[in-house]
Amino acid sequence: MFIQVIQARCSDADRLKKQLDLWEQDLADGTTGWLGTTGGVTDDGTFIGVVRFSSRAEAEANSTRQEQDAWWQSTAKCFDGDVEFRDYDDVLTMLDGGSDDAGFVQVMRGRVDDAAGLRSFMEQPLDGLREMRPEIIGGTVAVADDGDFTQTMYFVSEAAAREGEKKEMPEEVQRDMEAGMGQMRDLAFLDLRSPWFSGRG
Repeated sequence: MFIQVIQARCSDADRLKKQLDLWEQDLADGTTGWLGTTGGVTDDGTFIGVVRFSSRAEAEANSTRQEQDAWWQSTAKCFDGDVEFRDYDDVLTMLDGGSDDAGFVQVMRGRVDDAAGLRSFMEQPLDGLREMRPEIIGGTVAVADDGDFTQTMYFVSEAAAREGEKKEMPEEVQRDMEAGMGQMRDLAFLDLRSPWFSGRG
């Protein structure tokens, strides 16, 4: 799986949502490899979009479509200032992955000392996490070789997520994480209380 993360300031969420709905209505059927999009606008007016494709090649092919360019030129006017794009070729799925039934989505962006260590850790069975945090449906973790990562977590509800956050991670789990991949840093949490979902699966 290939993921592109789009982030920008947005003061008109309703207008942007209409543009995204228009893309799904008019352009999605002609797009090869598009799997889905999770997005939304945070309370402070930050838009975050996590777009999933089967491969980078298919994502790049979509970007060259004339109708895609025309749509983007119009959509870009919904943003306040520059738009940040980050591409990830290495994507891992956690637990049951994403879900359009999630009542709350949290996107965490940051850096980790050891990208390979993070990948290795995320590939391990996470049965303990499921037992400790049943409100987590699943998620994706996109990791670049330079340690930059974006984690998208899907929760049953925000209330359940906040309650789950109060539970301390077992010391041995924390120790194994830090030993395998080093400390996470430069963390930013983007909470989507009214997440937008679209896609084919």
